[in-house]
Amino acid sequence: MDIARSLRAEARRADERRLLVLAGDPDRTRERAAAALDAAAIPSAETTVVGPEPFLDCEHHEQSRAEELLGRTRTAVVLDAHEELRPDAVGRTVGAVDGGGLYVLLAPPLNEWPEERDGFSESLAVPPFDVADVTGHFRRRFVETLRAHRGIAIVNVDTDTVEQDGLTNPPPSRPVPVPIPPADAQFRPETYAQCLTDDQRDAVQAFETLQAGGEAVVVEADRGRGKSSAAGLAAGNLATEGRDVLVTAPQYRSAGEVFTRAADLLETLGVDFTRDRASEPQRLDLAGAGCVRYAPPEEAATLLDDPDVVIVDEAAALPVRRLEQFLDAPAVAFTTTVHGYEGAGRGFSVRFRDRLAESGHAVTDMSMTTPIRYSDADPVEVWAFRALLLDARPPVDQLISDATPDTIAYQQLSAADLRADEHLLREVFGLLVLAHYRTEPSDLARLLDAPNLTVRALTHEGHVVAVALLAQEGGLSAETRATMYEGGRVRGNMLPDVLSTQLRDEAAGVPVGQRVLRIATHAAVRSRGLGSKLLSEIKAEFAERVDWLGVGYGATPDLVRFWTRNGYSTVHLATSRNATSGEYSVVMLDPCSDDGAALATRHGGWFRDRIAAVLSDPLDDCDPDVVRTVLRATDWEPTLSLSAWEWRLIAGVPGGASILDTNPAPFRDLARRHLSDPADPTALSAREERLLVRKVLQGRPWSAVTEELAFVSERECMRTLGGIVERLTRLYGDRWVQEELDRHQ
Repeated sequence: MDIARSLRAEARRADERRLLVLAGDPDRTRERAAAALDAAAIPSAETTVVGPEPFLDCEHHEQSRAEELLGRTRTAVVLDAHEELRPDAVGRTVGAVDGGGLYVLLAPPLNEWPEERDGFSESLAVPPFDVADVTGHFRRRFVETLRAHRGIAIVNVDTDTVEQDGLTNPPPSRPVPVPIPPADAQFRPETYAQCLTDDQRDAVQAFETLQAGGEAVVVEADRGRGKSSAAGLAAGNLATEGRDVLVTAPQYRSAGEVFTRAADLLETLGVDFTRDRASEPQRLDLAGAGCVRYAPPEEAATLLDDPDVVIVDEAAALPVRRLEQFLDAPAVAFTTTVHGYEGAGRGFSVRFRDRLAESGHAVTDMSMTTPIRYSDADPVEVWAFRALLLDARPPVDQLISDATPDTIAYQQLSAADLRADEHLLREVFGLLVLAHYRTEPSDLARLLDAPNLTVRALTHEGHVVAVALLAQEGGLSAETRATMYEGGRVRGNMLPDVLSTQLRDEAAGVPVGQRVLRIATHAAVRSRGLGSKLLSEIKAEFAERVDWLGVGYGATPDLVRFWTRNGYSTVHLATSRNATSGEYSVVMLDPCSDDGAALATRHGGWFRDRIAAVLSDPLDDCDPDVVRTVLRATDWEPTLSLSAWEWRLIAGVPGGASILDTNPAPFRDLARRHLSDPADPTALSAREERLLVRKVLQGRPWSAVTEELAFVSERECMRTLGGIVERLTRLYGDRWVQEELDRHQ
């Protein structure tokens, strides 16, 4: 394989990477891959095969386990895509190849590949669709990028033809100058001796500010710039100074490099520390000093054991609500990938920066641009960004800043439309990235190929200002509904699945609906009613075609109010928190037909009947403002059926003749009645409604409620609740009940 030898030689000379595509018969491509690696003199110890079978004598992972290469460096990675092409596997493996290395892609004949359907295609065929309904737009575009970009060789192994040699004849790489340690450095000099670029040196020095309280550091970089290594060098230094450094990331493997570099530095410094190399997550304990320890986001957000410093690695992969919790730390750092499957860096910037600025922390910003693993002219990185749209962005602010509901156009964008217009695709996908705390390359493939997904957008002078991604759900066969009801795995159909499996309604899969997976408005034109305008256009389009419109999302008060204003009502509130976001998810419906109305009424009623019991048990820690808005978003005829005895219990509380603990049930019914549809919305203040939620519905101890709601004493808290009960009794009780109330005054 002379082509492989030439590619490797050029890659090493330029400190870049090259991509070798071997297309054709599966067995032939695997044989040629072995020959290519031999010709390129890449040892098996430096090679990883990612695919269905270990056809080389080297490390092997299936595509579903491609994350095993995160944070690692290999001279060659072979991605065998004959049985399936998982876009996430491409994103996770291409970054593992070091400068001077080869990324080898094994594929069917390129002219035929877009028309084939593979294992990943099957995952896109959610019921009632089948794999024949999946399109090939993603792979067609993928193949076009392979043929269009520099540094990519394509060999047809069936005809022994080199379709393109991938050689670019770049100049030899220049030696990277060793960074000069800063003259005013506070960290140990050995720290800066381990920095590989000026960017990394500057990032490490920025971490020095964390030695004082009230400081925050933000380090943004593309993948492979050494931001996690910089965080690790800083963590090691902080620990030697006696600091307790808590590290968190979406998964431990994302933070593995932090611990590796911290441990390496401690060994260089000759510091005694203990580490169980066999355990994950790791913990580094320094003799007579501090420590570096890991906790998953949901635990770390509680700031367990009062750390001195928190380092949040891959912060953009966490939602804003979770990130806000870390702002209570004495000192905190956020490192994040600007582009890539780890998370949406621009989403982090747009949605979290305001909260950070308001936190009172002094913020030090760093941006790292110089690659460490390969040259900054590396053509494989350019190809990967284009093929996976890792750098997709919405239009620049100036192009859409004048957009209003009167200047926009509503567009129905098919996958074919997006495939045909690269500029439009980048704007749509860029906005969708902002709508979610984690976006992966597979989302691009779903957008282009999944038969159940559609895109609707508002455009201003040809540019996208708001976008919604919709999924068709329901309309399921009796067999599929039975499988779902009995706990079987049915892809897609999230809303029917929740209503069927958790709420035991097998008929929930019969009506057809459109679920809003994501909706986003450009940051430059928010608060102008464009999101609501988009939803109203969607309702007008689908009202005669579906039974319901629906949505499920991590509930926050502002989001619940947004969906309520747009006609959606609560039918379910999850009883466990999302492990990453820390939020309870709410499911809401907007019925469009009689069948949809029957579904919404049925589940709205069940929600009404069970919510009081649920709030006092699994949801006893749910944010009271979330509870208030979720209850206010229910759509049902308010009722309050209390016995005479229950009313006497209630009427006795304000005057002290009876107590809440005798029988909390009627008090919960009264609270639920008022919070769901108040006869007088001004009867209670927001603080009083929070008290009603915390004490009556959630049954929290008086001491905890008193502290949380900032009452002077438990006695004042109790008196306030008594006043609330009196007002609600006068609002909802009959005359005799009010007479009973007056009797105890």
